[in-house]
Amino acid sequence: MDTPQFFHQFIDKVSNSLKLPLPGEIAHQDMEACFAGYLKLRPNAQTRRSAVLMLLYPSENKIYFPLILRSSYDGFHSGEVGFPGGRYEARDGDLINTALRETKEELGIKTDDITVLGVLTEIFIGPSNFLVLPVIGYASGKPNFFPNEREVRHVFEISLDYIANPDNLGLSRIEIPGDQVLTPHYQIEEHKIWGATAKIIRELLLLLRDEPMTSNS
Repeated sequence: MDTPQFFHQFIDKVSNSLKLPLPGEIAHQDMEACFAGYLKLRPNAQTRRSAVLMLLYPSENKIYFPLILRSSYDGFHSGEVGFPGGRYEARDGDLINTALRETKEELGIKTDDITVLGVLTEIFIGPSNFLVLPVIGYASGKPNFFPNEREVRHVFEISLDYIANPDNLGLSRIEIPGDQVLTPHYQIEEHKIWGATAKIIRELLLLLRDEPMTSNS
């Protein structure tokens, strides 16, 4: 199937926007928790590097990206909704390769099917003491997802026009291990998208605030 023209135009816009100064701090503050014990935490010598991938693709005249519902485990991000990704390993060579490797491991998407456009602003995640680099890439068509059942409970396919709709923004109290968070979030079904994931989405939306996210055809 040929890639639709509107998606080519959109990808050109994203590529050019990523070369400009990024609105990271403004975007992150928009989705920062109003109250949480971890807000005072800062990176330290034990902070680990990680990367996630926001994979854009066309489907039914819209632009989508996948998020995963993580499996339950003994950790801060158990059962959360987020981008595919994980910690840096020496064999990766760089954080972009980390994001690609983790996406293949978690969603079964081949690295050769992904074109990397650039990166957004790095984010510190206090509770788990990670610095996470958001990598932006695209696939020319809707990928086939083969989720790793050990790590992924569900795959959400989210359109950019849905997530850009202010009706899908909220403010809630969320319980995490050892803390209670009052935070802005995006709503997807019965799940809340918050923290670093929400900040990454917000930064891309600010970059593309004047760009159509749906084909008119």
